[in-house]
Amino acid sequence: MIPLKDNIPTRSFPYVTLALIVANVLVFILFQQALSGPNGGFNSAGDESKVVHYSFIPYELSHPNRACDAVFGESGGTGVICGAKREAEDQPAVWLTILTSMFMHGGVLHIAGNLLFLWIFGNNIEDAMGRVRFILFYLAGGVVAALAQFVVNTDSHVPTLGASGAIAAVLGGYALLYPRARVVTLIFIVFFATVITLPALLVLGLWFALQVLDASSHTLGDGGVAFFAHIGGFLFGLATIKLLASRHDPYYDRRQRLPVY
Repeated sequence: MIPLKDNIPTRSFPYVTLALIVANVLVFILFQQALSGPNGGFNSAGDESKVVHYSFIPYELSHPNRACDAVFGESGGTGVICGAKREAEDQPAVWLTILTSMFMHGGVLHIAGNLLFLWIFGNNIEDAMGRVRFILFYLAGGVVAALAQFVVNTDSHVPTLGASGAIAAVLGGYALLYPRARVVTLIFIVFFATVITLPALLVLGLWFALQVLDASSHTLGDGGVAFFAHIGGFLFGLATIKLLASRHDPYYDRRQRLPVY
């Protein structure tokens, strides 16, 4: 299930949402060298050393002054080893990596999926909050998401990267503010695909339910999707959106309401 667009127009251009999208793309292409570097490719995160150094690794937060680094095997594989004494000039502080990890991604599909969700749902949340509140909300959501992932496995050596935790906060806020919005959605049914329009609450509710279901069956310590970060970010969005969205239009769906005679 892939959302394609919603039906709520914004009252002002979403400069912050667009800037976040551009920042993520530039980091992916220029900093990570995910497409053009020696380790680049469609499913690649690019420079493994940068990925390990600038991604958030729970072990580094639970073990102060201890760092993790990339290890390159003879066959070309890459691993992570943790425990070495941290040298301040070698790697960024662990609290900084919580922020830098929000702008890094593990491959083309990873960044494309995240930024699609951000563009569809972020512009309306920015419109409802204003630009300054939105950027603070977005970054805070990403921090809460990273800490949620940290809490469930404080000793994990797996690098956590991606904007999905912060975007999950946007989705939680959108689900509460605009539950009756209509979302054009691409649905896959076995070998067939179709496009239908669904209520936002159904689309985002199913997305959240899938995160909870996958998290319940996920083995801690494994790599892959940071489901608990998604859950933490979404719940943060639900809890804070009404405090920040002072410009929210409660009659956003009036065009879809039937007239009463």
